[in-house]
Amino acid sequence: MKRILTLVLAGALLFGASIASAADAARLTMATGGTSGVYYPLGGAISQVLTNKSGGAISITPQATGASGENMRLTHAGDVQLAILQNDVADAAYKGLAPYKQKFSNVRAIARLYPEYLHVVATQDSGVKQMADFKGKKVSVGARGSGNEVNCRQLFGYFGLNYKNIEPIFLPYGETADQFKDRALDGFVFTIGTPNPAVQDITTSQKVTFVPLAGKEADEIVKAFPYLVKDSIPAKTYRGQDEAVPTLAVQAMLVVNKDMSDDVAYTITRLLFENIGDVAKAHNKGAEITLARAADGVTIPFHPGAEKYLKEKGVLK
Repeated sequence: MKRILTLVLAGALLFGASIASAADAARLTMATGGTSGVYYPLGGAISQVLTNKSGGAISITPQATGASGENMRLTHAGDVQLAILQNDVADAAYKGLAPYKQKFSNVRAIARLYPEYLHVVATQDSGVKQMADFKGKKVSVGARGSGNEVNCRQLFGYFGLNYKNIEPIFLPYGETADQFKDRALDGFVFTIGTPNPAVQDITTSQKVTFVPLAGKEADEIVKAFPYLVKDSIPAKTYRGQDEAVPTLAVQAMLVVNKDMSDDVAYTITRLLFENIGDVAKAHNKGAEITLARAADGVTIPFHPGAEKYLKEKGVLK
């Protein structure tokens, strides 16, 4: 009887310790993106791996959002503790540059994640071959205020386009794909990693035209917006896309609210780079996250916790 009571007491103590450990965990919410984009599943993968590998120190829950623009606002306000967003959006919002009318200065960087390519796609029967051909057409520019829409505003003027000579449609990726397949749209612009499930779905059901972003216009855009770099969507990324498509790219990055404790930010950064293999198993974009490129394209301040880890690893001086 005494032995049984001892075992029961030991079990209760262990149970109590696990409850206390769970209560002590930093409970965090990660803003991601639409369910048809890359941010949502990748954010889910990162959240699960970091939670599982933290030994009870942190617990991260991914949240679907309207992506970069909304994520910057949510993180700045402290409504979420961390988020995935584009580096160009982070820079403009942090500095209060157009289209932002205030400085979102409460956001700090953890690390660059992977490149995102601008996909400009048109239906074959639209007759669109180059950007200028979109005049008078229905074009999905992404959710209103998203990083995707910011890129459209950056691009269009250099090709003689604006929201008056095209019909802009403000839809997230999944709804864009549905309307495109129903022939309710002539084209769309996605700023996304590759391969994108929505674009894959479209190209398996119909032939499309991938519109290039190249020439003097691309040169001028890169000069004006140094966060956009010349790149190309690799050949055969999508069905029917036999050649590489010249385009521009930004970088996806992980950010946090500035009030996150240094210890938690350090833990997030360390766990991310120590467990990239597990993230890559859960989502293929994880394979593009590397410690060597953790600071690429990051122009807003790093969180002190992240900075400490990246300095230890020689990424930052």
